[in-house]
Amino acid sequence: MNNTVITKDLAAKKLHVTHEFKAPLEKVWRAWTESSILDKWWAPKPWKAETKILDLKPGGMWLYSMVGPNGEVHWSRVDFKTVEKQKSFSTICVFSDENGNASPDFQPMYWLVKFEAAGQSTKVIVELSFDTDSALQKMVEMGFEGGFTMGLGNLDELLAQ
Repeated sequence: MNNTVITKDLAAKKLHVTHEFKAPLEKVWRAWTESSILDKWWAPKPWKAETKILDLKPGGMWLYSMVGPNGEVHWSRVDFKTVEKQKSFSTICVFSDENGNASPDFQPMYWLVKFEAAGQSTKVIVELSFDTDSALQKMVEMGFEGGFTMGLGNLDELLAQ
């Protein structure tokens, strides 16, 4: 069952994503913040995520790659701005090289990820903000909605195990 809802607010240059997981808050938080778990679900299949660095704290970073079935490798750097354990984190995300140097071909994305307990379920609310309409449009054209929905589905499967 797909319970991912993605809405676009073009005027505000934002994407809103909500997804409810049938798992307790602590387990969902760990899946989003521990590389050994994150690498198992973040990438849409048949791609895989591989973390090089994950330092979850304000000023810390997550440097990871998405590795495709034919050996393609795409890097991203996520800079943590705020972290409130089991409540939320905010980041600036850029496509990068393997050393975390930002790609000049893409503008940054600003993520705010919130976690809300609901009994034995957890609702995750993601707000992505962009500096320009064209940056938002580029992410949509690259397949963000389908890819992120697949990744969240991977996490549903992982949490059910």
